[in-house]
Amino acid sequence: MRFADRLAGLVEARGSQIVLGLDPDPAQLWPEAVAQAPGDGSPARRAAAAVRAHCAALIDAAGPACVAVKPQLACFERLGADGWAALAATVEYARGAGLLVLADGKRGDISVSAAAYAQALVGSTPTPFGEAQGLGADAFTANPLLGVDALQPLVDGARAAGAGVFVLVRTSNPGAADVEDLELADGGPVWERLARIVAALGEPAAAGGLTDVGAVVGATEPRHLARMRELMPRTPFLLPGIGAQGGRVEDLAPAWAAGRAGGLISASRSITQAHESAHRSPSAAARAEAERLRASAWSLS
Repeated sequence: MRFADRLAGLVEARGSQIVLGLDPDPAQLWPEAVAQAPGDGSPARRAAAAVRAHCAALIDAAGPACVAVKPQLACFERLGADGWAALAATVEYARGAGLLVLADGKRGDISVSAAAYAQALVGSTPTPFGEAQGLGADAFTANPLLGVDALQPLVDGARAAGAGVFVLVRTSNPGAADVEDLELADGGPVWERLARIVAALGEPAAAGGLTDVGAVVGATEPRHLARMRELMPRTPFLLPGIGAQGGRVEDLAPAWAAGRAGGLISASRSITQAHESAHRSPSAAARAEAERLRASAWSLS
């Protein structure tokens, strides 16, 4: 089944468009996770065990109000092989909880390297000894600034695996304006050119359906949403920047012009760190914040 169809079905089944960001900082894990780390071993091994426990606890708490998780790959990879093992375990745990997995690595390279990224994240690699399975994510993020020829192998690899790709179009960080808002000589900003590329790359959807190539669109700049939806009418939007970065759910209504699965709200710190201002346990506060976001988004769509 196409990724976009699975996404749309799961959004309706779970009644949610919320994506739980997993950006584990080993220095700021929930106390219950730190307590589960082994008493010996290298710092990386112990930290990775705590990260794994932290992500599992977060999925248990907030996952029922979400449709997907979005592990930030760098937060796991910095712990080396132990971190990658924790990432693989987290992906398996999330899928066991009925959630899609969007691997956030913003990959981008040419030809053979791009194809290898797709194999690593959503596919498998042929070897003389059989197929070597990759991470098993349902989708991943990609950087488009090397151009269409660098994006195509990522899209092809994802499509072959029944997975999706979310391409950066207009990101949530303040520095996005340095490049993405620049005006091109033939008119319009860079992000409009990227939006057209994403729309062209997406596989034609069934009547009323979504394409399998999505766009990362920062929730911190909602003034662009209507234009983006005009340029990408059937593209699923991944909307980071809610909460800690200043984005607000109530500003995102244009994202759902393509249907409820057309706008996926990604929240990380606002859920993970909700207990810091709520005076509740980390799990209870995370659950409450995820439920609040789900209700807010569902009412707008």
